[in-house]
Amino acid sequence: MKNSSMNQLEGTLVLVTGGAGFIGSHLVDGLLARGARVRVLDNLETGHIENLAHVREKIEFMQADIRDLESCQAACRGATFVFHEAALGSVPRSLELPATSILTNVTGTANVFTAARDQGVKRVVYASSSSVYGTSERLPALEGEEGLPLSPYALSKHMNEELAATFVRCYGMQIVGLRYFNVYGARQDPNGAYAAVIPRFFVSCRNGKSPIIYGDGKQSRDFIYVGDVVDANLTALLGSGGEGRAFNVGAGTPTTVNDLARAIARATGFNGGEVHEAPRPGDILHSIADASRIRETFGWAASTQLDQGISNCSLFYT
Repeated sequence: MKNSSMNQLEGTLVLVTGGAGFIGSHLVDGLLARGARVRVLDNLETGHIENLAHVREKIEFMQADIRDLESCQAACRGATFVFHEAALGSVPRSLELPATSILTNVTGTANVFTAARDQGVKRVVYASSSSVYGTSERLPALEGEEGLPLSPYALSKHMNEELAATFVRCYGMQIVGLRYFNVYGARQDPNGAYAAVIPRFFVSCRNGKSPIIYGDGKQSRDFIYVGDVVDANLTALLGSGGEGRAFNVGAGTPTTVNDLARAIARATGFNGGEVHEAPRPGDILHSIADASRIRETFGWAASTQLDQGISNCSLFYT
């Protein structure tokens, strides 16, 4: 990012909801590196305060819930910009707990947008998801050609995009959405039933156990390194245009789950092969981003190759 853009954040208060989470904590790092003052709102339900241990004395931390409007009002007070990352993620979790996912992700987002309006926030960048493409068979996925949602989580992200467009139309706000594809990197939680695939594979291989692949492993994903996602967020925050729209954030390169498992096995020296189990409901077969729209609007493109990203992760998952 250019120095002139970096200087725009010097001394500026930026709120990061979900800032104790995987992506949120990396956004905190990126903001601090650019001289911003940072306030984090997180209820620590899925985030971890340990993700902020290295910057705890440099930030303001609020343990609160986006489902509470007054907490959102307090968090937005005095902030110039907002990164809205807080959400209850995971397709399987949403299939198990649909009402909870909708309440957190939709009502919570409406609260954040309302508070941003009331407190005079200049610009909001929020996290959407590639899951909004659902039943669409177009590859690579292109904005404007979405299918039907395949999970309550996907529905909640679609509803967030409709909320954002409505707030822009009704209140003239600057709100931009980023549709993350498969983000990976350090601090991604490897534990629990809803853990992401890359940290799960790393932990399995490090422990000498075969990684578990759901389905035949031929399904493909667009893996995007978290450092590139931070750059996309900062570029969208400090750029102009795109209000009320959501943009794909992906590397544009498909990788099968089988190939991913083998790449991580090579990085960790594991030779035990993989174990295949039944496919999970709600999972799509293929996902790859057409990232031309964000490049044309904001000038952003991913720059980290998968091998380099996995090498970076290898230093973390030891």
